[in-house]
Amino acid sequence: MSRLSRRLTNRSDPRFPWLGEDDSFSFPPVDTATADGVLCTGGNLSPGMLLSAYRQGVFPWFNDEDPIVWWSPDPRFMLVPAELHASATMRKIIKKRRFELKLDSDFCAVIRACSGTPRPGQRGTWITNDMIEGYLRLHELGYAHSVEAWQGNRLVGGLYGISLGSAFFGESMFSLEPDASKAAFIPFVWALAEAGFTLVDSQVRTAHVESLGGKGVPREEYLDLLKTALESPNLKGNWGTIFPRFPDSAPYRSLCEACTSGVS
Repeated sequence: MSRLSRRLTNRSDPRFPWLGEDDSFSFPPVDTATADGVLCTGGNLSPGMLLSAYRQGVFPWFNDEDPIVWWSPDPRFMLVPAELHASATMRKIIKKRRFELKLDSDFCAVIRACSGTPRPGQRGTWITNDMIEGYLRLHELGYAHSVEAWQGNRLVGGLYGISLGSAFFGESMFSLEPDASKAAFIPFVWALAEAGFTLVDSQVRTAHVESLGGKGVPREEYLDLLKTALESPNLKGNWGTIFPRFPDSAPYRSLCEACTSGVS
């Protein structure tokens, strides 16, 4: 792999094999990344290369006119599930249950909505067609998951990401209705915390995740947390089946019970 250049490279790089989910690939040491976090370019978006990247604290992020660019920023932005902060405003919104929340019922629709919904100041339009295909493959293999907010038959918000061990790597989210993505994300993180997840990786800072308790940590500290998280078994498969009672969790039940009892 090579350092980032402004010359467009073919994203189907014949120098790199297509790796299955059980294959591994060694990326350059992350401490060789540039000051803004660029580690290298090249490779492909095969399951084995993507999964190897996440396990090593690396992720892809590039535009349509770019080669595949692999990043490992320092600091790394992340959220500890048990430390999630849900504001009083968001608790009131969640209590109203304006949205039906689901897991993995339409991953393809979620990633395409994330790709097509512009958000000022946030990553989103970087989700190219080959990125969509790469993450759809990971979804079919049971590693990539979607969290969805529905109003009737209309998907109005959600997010998607990768699960490995007790880590969830959030990739992108979208909202077509006010607060829809937060109303999906907060109960999701509550469910992750109850399932023993220790790390939600936001990769780079967003005001959205920061408002929920996200923080920047030194890359070395992040890698230690990631190493520990990867020691847990993978919850691989369709999360709609693995978490059949979602969004049920102790914090969610507490809100709903307060709502039905008339407590605000």
